[in-house]
Amino acid sequence: MKKMSVVVAINLLALTVLTYAGRPWFGFQEGLSKAQKEHKHVVIDFYTDWCHWCKVMDQKTFSDPEVEKFLFEHFVPIRINAEDASEKMTFQGKPFTARELTRAFQVTGYPSIAFLTETSEILGVVPGYIEKDKFLNLLKYVQSECYKTNVSFDVFLKGGCKPVKQPAGKSTK
Repeated sequence: MKKMSVVVAINLLALTVLTYAGRPWFGFQEGLSKAQKEHKHVVIDFYTDWCHWCKVMDQKTFSDPEVEKFLFEHFVPIRINAEDASEKMTFQGKPFTARELTRAFQVTGYPSIAFLTETSEILGVVPGYIEKDKFLNLLKYVQSECYKTNVSFDVFLKGGCKPVKQPAGKSTK
């Protein structure tokens, strides 16, 4: 009987770890408040419970140790179940349910990742599954605020926030 209790306890612990690997994400209001206080950008994961690619993104992107470390050190991550009609939240002075907020962000597929400034300005929404390396680069791009200098993500990947120098005699137009 004692052996069975130990086995059950180990299985429950393993199930808990597998069900939730990683740090807890923030709720919407708490996350926006924290971002403003800590002067951090916000990442919002719009997901649904039935979405296959949302689960893949959880398993392969968000749970990657390097991604998780960078995300939680430099951003305030928020998760929103896009189909939740019961949770009430306020964004830019207007009340929303999670469903309404999802529409306000013009999300049409899942997962979708929104990036916001510390003052809740929407920088953009990226639809679909994002592989861990690309997601980490997106985080670094937003965190470095390259968007403020009109450096595109593609240019950032080639040389950081400095525009890539063109060979002599080549036009930048």
